[in-house]
Amino acid sequence: MTERVATTTGLLPLPDPAKEELSDLKGHQKHDLISGSEGEEIASAYAEYRREVIDDQQSAGLDRITEGQLRWDDMLAHPLTTHENVDPNGIVRYYDNNNFYRDPQVRGELDFSGDVAAELEAASETIDDPAESLQAVLPGPYSLFDLASDEHYGDDAEFFGAIADFLAGEVEAFPAHKTLTLHEPSLVENPPNEDLVERLAGAVDTVASETDADVVVHTYFGALDETTYAHLMDADVEALGFDLVAGDREETLSNITEFGTKDAAALGVADGQNTLVESADTLEERVEWFEDQIPVQEFDRLYLSTNTEPFYLPVNKHLAKLEAIAAAAGNVDQEVTA
Repeated sequence: MTERVATTTGLLPLPDPAKEELSDLKGHQKHDLISGSEGEEIASAYAEYRREVIDDQQSAGLDRITEGQLRWDDMLAHPLTTHENVDPNGIVRYYDNNNFYRDPQVRGELDFSGDVAAELEAASETIDDPAESLQAVLPGPYSLFDLASDEHYGDDAEFFGAIADFLAGEVEAFPAHKTLTLHEPSLVENPPNEDLVERLAGAVDTVASETDADVVVHTYFGALDETTYAHLMDADVEALGFDLVAGDREETLSNITEFGTKDAAALGVADGQNTLVESADTLEERVEWFEDQIPVQEFDRLYLSTNTEPFYLPVNKHLAKLEAIAAAAGNVDQEVTA
């Protein structure tokens, strides 16, 4: 029987009181955003709100709990924008939406940082049984490569490899965790060229090999093209993530039919960018639709979450979606709300 795991993609919306408090503490200019060297007052505020979003996830009935990534002013680019050899300079649109991030211009060797590991260490002190429930979150190597600017390595292949090595070093320092989610929206939005796609599985494996946890490569904003999907399937990970909210999910099914898939899958069943709160019944129907399209395969595990990061959402809508996800996984009861 397929196990259903209620989880989230991470990068959660800031609690409402945090927005004003942190804005006042940090300032209102680009240079006031998180750099990894924030003072004690700012660090304490983030620690307080980290505990709040962790409690929210546990109360909602999720099986996997993320740190929340509340400090990630630059969304997926954060692990680089806090690195001492990276200059977060200039504002760039974050994919095809109205959010922006600071362009991480890499100007030196990408040696060890430890910023994300420190966040997870703090989360471990709050989460119940972190070895069995903590879900670490990172950008995948290709998406971080795609979001960054190389001002040091001078060669795309070398830069891509350096990004993968950097992420691997960060993962090696993580505390005990059950799952590692690697976000790879750039594989959909800006697929790798012929040279880089050949290196894709190796780059993912470089990162995944540094943890004993289950690794999920989560893609969203649509379906992968056939070439990218085929090469990603070569990566030694537990599960690939599929966006079941996007309109081109038939292309996702075509990829699975043509190239197969892993023994587990991550399904983006709730809309991380829309304030409409889908009912547990609606989410259940999306899961069943996916399973019905692949009758020859019974998955060991299905991870259920929003399709994208939910930092776009109002907090109350986000919490309602978490509860619906937990209900669709069979963890809690929920009345039909949408």
